[in-house]
Amino acid sequence: MDSLIDYLQNNHDQLLYVIGAIALVVELGVIGLSGPLLFFSLGCLATGLLVNLGVIAGWELEVLSVGLLTAISALLLWKPLKHFQGDKFVPDTSSDMIGQTVPVSETVTINGGKVRHSGINWNARLSDSATVASRDVGQRVKIVAVDGNVLIIG
Repeated sequence: MDSLIDYLQNNHDQLLYVIGAIALVVELGVIGLSGPLLFFSLGCLATGLLVNLGVIAGWELEVLSVGLLTAISALLLWKPLKHFQGDKFVPDTSSDMIGQTVPVSETVTINGGKVRHSGINWNARLSDSATVASRDVGQRVKIVAVDGNVLIIG
């Protein structure tokens, strides 16, 4: 055990590589590339490289370097990684009724009303982003969401 501790005390760069690799594996395997451990991992790996090159020495500077490089990598990579994760709009697929067009069976407002779907009159209301105050009987409307047993229409 003493030889391992002596080795780590004399090879800080190796310890930083190991910590960075473990953080990266946990980030990719458990968390799923959400960010925090990725930036910490990059900070550890870059600091390990600086220690290996002899640019910095001593635990105090190494800890400071890990912190600064973590913050810098977070500032530089946060927006590109968020953009890489995909579109900001994710379509709601929680119900197979979403996207279907149905007739209004009782005037629908922001507070309520009814639409007919599959031979059943369903409670419905206008979505918050609706451009009209109400939908009249007979109009065909599109279901944009489902909130419990209430259909949200556009």
